[in-house]
Amino acid sequence: MKIGCPKEIKPQEFRVGLTPNAAREAVVHGHEVLVETGAGAGAGFPDADYAAAGARIVETAAEVFAQADMIVKVKEPQANERAMLREGQVLFTYLHLAPDPEQTRDLLASGATCIAYETVTDDRGGLPLLAPMSEVAGRLAPQVGAWTLQKANGGRGVLMGGVPGVGPAKVVVIGGGVVGTHAARIAAGMGADVTVLDRSLPRLRYLDDVFGTQFKTAYASAATTADMVAEADMVVGAVLIPGAAAPKLVTRAQLSTMKPGAAIVDVAIDQGGCFETSRPTTHQDPIYEVDGIMHYCVANMPGAVARTSTLALGNATMPFMLALADKGWRQACADDPHLLNGLNVHAGKLTYYAVGKALGIDVISPQLVIKG
Repeated sequence: MKIGCPKEIKPQEFRVGLTPNAAREAVVHGHEVLVETGAGAGAGFPDADYAAAGARIVETAAEVFAQADMIVKVKEPQANERAMLREGQVLFTYLHLAPDPEQTRDLLASGATCIAYETVTDDRGGLPLLAPMSEVAGRLAPQVGAWTLQKANGGRGVLMGGVPGVGPAKVVVIGGGVVGTHAARIAAGMGADVTVLDRSLPRLRYLDDVFGTQFKTAYASAATTADMVAEADMVVGAVLIPGAAAPKLVTRAQLSTMKPGAAIVDVAIDQGGCFETSRPTTHQDPIYEVDGIMHYCVANMPGAVARTSTLALGNATMPFMLALADKGWRQACADDPHLLNGLNVHAGKLTYYAVGKALGIDVISPQLVIKG
């Protein structure tokens, strides 16, 4: 199989879909790897590293898309990239289709087979290809939130850990999953007063058992959430419904109850965001203000630490990428029901229920698709 890796073109996106190690593994497995020149530069991987791994360097993304049987990326394909996809080609990347009808429409029209990192599962009920980036984004959230809180950026001018005689920032993390857990750990490590909200009592018990007094937990009823948001200096949105649009948990009306200059960090923005006032931003222009509340809603947060993120993502995606290349997508998905859960689009048909529900599009069962 010919495996292609184009350079990411989303603004301020420096990650790359294939590491040189992954390229080497694919070559050892007998596959041809095409990498667009400069694709790995932002993550610290020069073309020479790919060439040494046995990959072929090509000059343009158009060459990659034209020649490759499978495209391996990081972020969802942008409009001009979607125009280069073709029937029978496999796309393996993050998609986040539920809040993106335009991308969904283009992928359906392309006829390509599109497998989304974020909906591949494992036998423990986890999301193994989303988890590494959730860990990175969760750890980044308090860091960027602390920056947003600085007065020069429009924030309240509150220091996360306070100082002797002055209390720390109050941080509320909505969602106790992978993102929320890592966000809470880092915020607590910075000295903040942290509370994690979640609706799963088993998850709250787990957090309490594992982390003890590092941070507090509370059940995320509507009333409790509203009260805690009103008292917070920083609110981190970390709620995920796999493959579906994120629920709106804080309304615009609630912003008026918050402290002026408080910071919102919406890690769920890739799935539409969990604050009513959230809209995607970029690393180039990351924050904006609504009703006196500062919003940080960068849609590719892990891109800020591109090398760490690329290595972490590559470790997770490589076995699945090799299975797709070695067996072909149909057999690989037939052999692995967890990989099959990643199938979102095939030959003009939507194959993921949560996306269909969000966008009002009919869905065909992925089990029927792999049977041909």
